[in-house]
Amino acid sequence: MKNIGVLAFSRIVKLLANVSKMAAYPFHYVFPNKRFTIPERAAPWWKSNRPTKVPRIIWQTNFTDKATLPVYLNYLFNRLMAPSFEYRFMITEARAQFIEENYPSEISEAFSRLQVGAAQADFWRVLVLQKHGGVYLDIDAHAVWPLGRIVKPEMEELYVTTRRGEISNYFIASKPDNLHIARISRAIQVNIENDSEKNIFELTGPGVFNKVLPRDQVRTASYRYTCNQGNFTNEYFQYIDKPQGKWTREQHKVDVVRKRDPIE
Repeated sequence: MKNIGVLAFSRIVKLLANVSKMAAYPFHYVFPNKRFTIPERAAPWWKSNRPTKVPRIIWQTNFTDKATLPVYLNYLFNRLMAPSFEYRFMITEARAQFIEENYPSEISEAFSRLQVGAAQADFWRVLVLQKHGGVYLDIDAHAVWPLGRIVKPEMEELYVTTRRGEISNYFIASKPDNLHIARISRAIQVNIENDSEKNIFELTGPGVFNKVLPRDQVRTASYRYTCNQGNFTNEYFQYIDKPQGKWTREQHKVDVVRKRDPIE
């Protein structure tokens, strides 16, 4: 019965989200330069004293903190679904600074060789979760049920699975110092150092998760009961201020991994 309730609720949210997305077209036609600021940090709306293994922190990132209406509504909805969670957000420059300040030089150097924002975000998300723990969500992703009920207090980690049953990385919940996240981080670092993949999906993205994670040892949940993408927003509203467009196109225009200098 609970799963039926989650599905019913998620379908209602999907309908309302898509209505708001359609309404955003005339809004941005009338106000083409209007943007909303996503905060770097926001306190929980109310605090819970109940202990949890996964810290109550939502992590998100984007190339800019200036969002169109659909992206901002997506942010607000996640806040509504996680009132006891702190919110933390980093733009491109902040990601690099975080890694430089918190990780050894070889990891920072590997990160600096990534030349596409999506690949940088892939690497950053596992590093920030390994350091602090919490729940990572893509900027276009939203919880389909209260986040505190999805990520239960006793859980040490949770990964979302797609329609095909594969693990994705647009939603990741993890405790700090997680062995599985450490393995993913190391695998990404090796891929960068070897420049072994040209496709971001396999270099830094979900392909790494599916190769590294032991499916019989990690907790997973279907996207239907966990987290959806692209209901509130879409590619147009996400990349309206980014001439390079989405990473799927950008990775064919530039080398994802910068070649080492001869003196390196």
